[in-house]
Amino acid sequence: MHQNSSAPSTSLIRRASERVATWLGPYTAMWLTIIVGGIVVVGLTKVAAEIYESIGEHDGAAAFDQPVLQWMIAHRSETLDQLVTNFTNIGGQVGMPILALVVFSVLTWKTRSWRPFILLASVAAGSVAMTIVGKQTFDRARPAIELAVPPYETSPSFPSGHTLNATAIMTIIAYLVCLEVKWNVTRVLVILACALFVVAMGLSRVFLGHHWLTDVLAAFALGFAWAGIVILAHRVFHSIRKVRIQSAKTTTVLPSA
Repeated sequence: MHQNSSAPSTSLIRRASERVATWLGPYTAMWLTIIVGGIVVVGLTKVAAEIYESIGEHDGAAAFDQPVLQWMIAHRSETLDQLVTNFTNIGGQVGMPILALVVFSVLTWKTRSWRPFILLASVAAGSVAMTIVGKQTFDRARPAIELAVPPYETSPSFPSGHTLNATAIMTIIAYLVCLEVKWNVTRVLVILACALFVVAMGLSRVFLGHHWLTDVLAAFALGFAWAGIVILAHRVFHSIRKVRIQSAKTTTVLPSA
């Protein structure tokens, strides 16, 4: 009879998973993943900033910064400027926290769990840390004030904080909402809505002359990377909890009849 050669390795993996689950616990594993991942992503932000600083303004994607900004300027109007300014304020220091708290409060109430707030706090703290590290490492100048729409901003340009925060937070929102809804059509609509919001936020920063295109592209990448790590931490939590539950069931001794 042919024996399944994968059985020993599968059994070994299962036993190893049970030992890790017993040793760490789901919450410890989740926080450990978030902390280690956060350190890695913040470090990558510093590396990315140093790479951008070493690249000339006419090299690679940076060669499109000035042409894209000029194209945006050519399509401005008083009405459109005001509409875009109102929209970009949603991603600011007041608008985005309010939006995120409303959504995560609903998710916390619906799931009867504090984990949505834990994920929100983690992703928000990480995105702020990446923004600070990036700006301090690469003191990049924003587009000239005469090319920008007021109110003007004076902090370093790289990366776009509005875009980074919006990317990370909206990705987590899409992930958590998709876990709760059952219909695939609804999930697709949620993902599309969040993606549209993120892209529009990034483009609004360039349209208003507050950031270069490369500031926004870097923010997209960093935001998605950080949100992916937080999502991974959440999946690790559920995986370890599942292993613990299964392990408890297999070790339970049923009373004899």
